[in-house]
Amino acid sequence: MCAMARPRKPLLSTDRIVATARVLVDAEGLAAVSTRRLAAELGVSGPSLYNHFRTKDEILEAVADSVSAQVDLSMFEDGRDWRTSLHDWAVSYRAALRDHPNIVPVLARGPGRRPAGLRLADAVYGAMVEAGWPPAQATSIGALMRYFVMGSALGSFAGGFVDDASAYDPADYPHLGQAHLLAEQQEKIDERAFETGLTALLDGLVQQYEQVRRTA
Repeated sequence: MCAMARPRKPLLSTDRIVATARVLVDAEGLAAVSTRRLAAELGVSGPSLYNHFRTKDEILEAVADSVSAQVDLSMFEDGRDWRTSLHDWAVSYRAALRDHPNIVPVLARGPGRRPAGLRLADAVYGAMVEAGWPPAQATSIGALMRYFVMGSALGSFAGGFVDDASAYDPADYPHLGQAHLLAEQQEKIDERAFETGLTALLDGLVQQYEQVRRTA
């Protein structure tokens, strides 16, 4: 009688390491990632990770790039005008960061050598230059959009208020009588604030664009 074959462990791969590290970052933050912890989660020995990544920082960089890869860039290729493209890209960008807020500090360092991050920067800059923005202003637009989107993903405005009405004594805070209600409407308020800010930002860019075109 033939002995039953033992189930094979899934092969260790870069993608498995990154996916596992991303789950850890999402659940517990950047400090949760270590080669020892990852090895335990993956069911492998610690040294085997070094065949794929030399350091924890390299792993976190790869996790950050995997999040950048989730951002939709199709709007820069399908004929949408530059304002619509920026709007739709910003919405997709924020959605990716909102799903993985703990990795934002790593992303905030800039793309470095990360492929997906560089493709993102290239797509935005290229689209703005092709639309007629001077290169220097196209660079500024990419920067300011990144500041705006990342800032919106770092925390919730509405979620920062406690739901205890007694915390807002009208003698001290005469205009915060309803502040204790903000937390329960956190998602709606934060989404509305993001859209308000994004619309104002893009409308301002449209005015600058018209000046650029007049002087070109």
